[in-house]
Amino acid sequence: MSKPTQVSADPTGNSSLPQTAPNITINNLVYKFPNGTPGLKNFNLNLPPKSRTLLIGANGAGKTTLLRLLAGKHLAPNGDIRIGGVDPFKEGLEGVTYLGLEWVLNPIVRTDISVTELLNSVGGTFYPERRAHLIKILDIDETWRMSMCSDGERRRVQLAMGLLRPWSILLLDEVTVDLDVLARARFLDFLKTETETRECTVVYATHVMDGLGGWPSHLVRLTLGECRFFGSMEEVEARWGQQVIQEEGGKKLRVWERNSGLLEVVLKWLREDIEERGQRGIGPKQVGRDEDDGLHY
Repeated sequence: MSKPTQVSADPTGNSSLPQTAPNITINNLVYKFPNGTPGLKNFNLNLPPKSRTLLIGANGAGKTTLLRLLAGKHLAPNGDIRIGGVDPFKEGLEGVTYLGLEWVLNPIVRTDISVTELLNSVGGTFYPERRAHLIKILDIDETWRMSMCSDGERRRVQLAMGLLRPWSILLLDEVTVDLDVLARARFLDFLKTETETRECTVVYATHVMDGLGGWPSHLVRLTLGECRFFGSMEEVEARWGQQVIQEEGGKKLRVWERNSGLLEVVLKWLREDIEERGQRGIGPKQVGRDEDDGLHY
């Protein structure tokens, strides 16, 4: 088994990052919540280095559970998950960053503290150019006091803090829901540039498809805790592109455009998933509860 990259005393953290982007592999993963509720079952996945993967699935499909397992926040069965050959829970791996929704609910980020203090607390002084770039694309005012910020402004600060130090694996769980259209577009462009110019990989769970047509390199479809599809965007277009139908003037047109085509494929998957699942409360319970923070996954 591969060992984590050895780190030095470099305060910037650059020496702790792998020289090449690590791959992510999951082999026959079965995960249950502490109360016995199924989370993921017979899950297999192999994400290539430098990919930008979208996790697609209805609420409760297992997207957050998967991300938290990859981040080492849940214990997976031994050997089922590897990031660059390393178990993220047992051994840890420098450069793995997880950003989820719960951050803005933390009472600490609602206290009377400045953005400057928060950025400095995560090493902002070591990355002045990266810091300035993130402040610009996220439209952040460093004089903001967190107690006076809106949820959207707090979200921007969270992203700046999380992205400030270079990372090799970035795990995002619905973190753009509070951003306006421009900030979201700039943020996604930044992530795309990162994967094209650095050794890093992004896994992003979202329900907001607007403007994502040309962004992902791969899609993962989760249904009731299972991985029903994983492939590149080229595979998605080849398999479903000709099935995308739009009505115009009473005529049905087969089209594939990066933006509308992706949305139509996602809608098709979600309709099928809901039909398979059935009405909530009637079929088997599919959503688990984390004992630590009470969030549904």
